[in-house]
Amino acid sequence: MSDFDLVLKCWGPVEADYAAYGGLVLTRLFTEHPDTQKLFPKFSGVAQGDLAADAGVSAHGSTVLRKLGELLQARGSHAAILKPLARSHATQHKIPLHNFRLIAEVIGKVMGEKAGLDAAGQRALRNVMDVVIADMEADYKQLGFTG
Repeated sequence: MSDFDLVLKCWGPVEADYAAYGGLVLTRLFTEHPDTQKLFPKFSGVAQGDLAADAGVSAHGSTVLRKLGELLQARGSHAAILKPLARSHATQHKIPLHNFRLIAEVIGKVMGEKAGLDAAGQRALRNVMDVVIADMEADYKQLGFTG
């Protein structure tokens, strides 16, 4: 079974409630890695204790997970999906690549706890994200962003 398939077999619960999972992912990211919250200007003033209940955090987390779902469904043929994402995150948002690794780890933890993604699935997610992030890095370099 491919890495994509291993992750996708546990994607159903995420897809069924992107907002709940997205809120969990971003709340955990901001809690475990507080510096990442500063990268999201609209959430920079939200207190740590208020993150879980913030509708904007859930909505943005939903957007993140929907995009990840598209990337997973593309099963490696993701250039058309990834290039615009890399462009906006390099030129507009200025998000260093390291932060994609952080959120990928948090997604793996949340999916392990809430969606049944076992150790093999979590390794598969890391493998998928390694490829996605390497491709983003190549796009970042083309754009002259060394994040």
